[in-house]
Order: sequence, then structure tokens, then C-alpha cells
Amino acid sequence: MRVDARINRDRILDTAEEVFGAGGASASTEEVARLAGVGIATVFRHFPTKAILLEAVLVRRFDRLRAQAEALLDAADPGPAFLDFFAQVVADATSKIAIGEALLDAGGNGDDATQSSQKLRETVGILLKRAQEAGSIRADVELPEVYALLVATSQARLETEVKERMLAIVFDGLTA
Repeated sequence: MRVDARINRDRILDTAEEVFGAGGASASTEEVARLAGVGIATVFRHFPTKAILLEAVLVRRFDRLRAQAEALLDAADPGPAFLDFFAQVVADATSKIAIGEALLDAGGNGDDATQSSQKLRETVGILLKRAQEAGSIRADVELPEVYALLVATSQARLETEVKERMLAIVFDGLTA
């Protein structure tokens, strides 16, 4: 891919993440093109359908979270690293959910996003294991429970103060 085409593609993805993260299914590819400073034809040259664009945004987002989790695998204190990452995922969830809903609304199947999400899940599992080995997180907690807590706390539409208290309670329950 030419350098200018790669720059346009990245700008489109950055803008689409913001636009669909804020507007969900009601956001448009035309708005993405306008805010990215490219023509709608450029958007569709890179992403032939809205669903393909949305899936690329989700894949990129999951890959970025996975890279952040991987960077924490060698943290000096794995317990706080795990809990900080958990909190980051929860804080990031509102726009991710909006993008996922927009993908479903656009008729996307999400196969690539599902694969990328699975890789993230595996990395979170390693992060959890390291925190448990350090004695920071309860040894009887397994990844399915952690993901259930992540999903539940991510989907809770609460005031910031209430969500922070809820996370504190969840973290108290996870801590060894």
C-alpha cells in the first residue's frame, strides 16, 4: 500500500472509531469521510461496506487493547497492572459497545472481530494468571468469571461515581 493510501486508511479508521463510538448505528460513513478529510469514494475504496469499516475499527481496537495487555505482562507488580487494565477496559467499553451495535445493525458478521477479541481474551488470561501467581488476585477466580465481570461492569450505564464504587467492590472481591 502506498504511503498516502496507508495514511488515509489510518485517518479513516481513527475518525470512524470516534464517529461510530459516539453515534453508534446512527452515524454515517459520509460523516466519517467529511471529518477524515477524504471523499466518500476513498472511504469505500478502503472499506467497500459500512460493515467492513466497522469490523476493521473493532479489530483495530481489540488489537490495541491486546497490545496494552501484553505490555503489562512483565509489570513489576502484576496485581495492580491487572486491575488497572480491567478498569481501562470498562472505561473504554461504552464506545466499543456502540461500534459493535452499529456493526450488527449494518449486517456485519463480526468474524474477524471475534478472532481478535479471542486473542485479547487469551492475553487477559495470562495477565490474570500472573496476578494470581504474585498473590494479588484470588487463586480460585478463573477467566470466565473475570470476563463475566468485565462484561457486566462494562454494560452498566451508571453515573461515573457509582461505576467507580462498583469497580471498587468488584476489585475487593477479586483481590486475594
